[in-house]
Amino acid sequence: MLPAASPILSLLRHATQPYHAALEQNEFNRQLLAGTVSAAATEHFLGKLYTFLRPYEAALDQQFFSADWEIEARHRAHLIAQDLPGVGALPDCPRMPPLRTRAQVLGAMYVLEGSTLGGQLISRQLAKAGSTLRTYFTGYGEQTGSRWKRFCLLLAAEAEEEPPQAEIVGSAILTFQHLHAWIEQP
Repeated sequence: MLPAASPILSLLRHATQPYHAALEQNEFNRQLLAGTVSAAATEHFLGKLYTFLRPYEAALDQQFFSADWEIEARHRAHLIAQDLPGVGALPDCPRMPPLRTRAQVLGAMYVLEGSTLGGQLISRQLAKAGSTLRTYFTGYGEQTGSRWKRFCLLLAAEAEEEPPQAEIVGSAILTFQHLHAWIEQP
């Protein structure tokens, strides 16, 4: 089955669309689209992402995943620290979505793995703006598309075997909502 034809992926795409669209309306993205993105806005956005990713990645590590999932390679907070060395001193996001169950983690993974695709576009726009703060946004480089497809296949297979689909979708929605609220904080 192709990932696009998977019931869980169709559910996720449809159910999260308004939350995805709302998240994309943040100040950083507005500046980026207008061609007026500043270093300060980029640093703020990256700092928020880093402090969201750190607890997310800790929750990811609490679940057992087979080697097929490439969990270590899917850790990306350290990429932000390469561009912003002082980011490690920032406090973690205090209101994370629940990430206690495997289904909750899979829902969050859908959001954060999917962000690697949009990150490619952001990286190109930052390059046009002359910004060097692009390491995180490059995703997995040339492997971004294939890693996303692999994730989709693994998610689809797991959701068929064990049907916590409502919990996965609910977690993806909450992840978009919590990330959006956190990014909007000063």
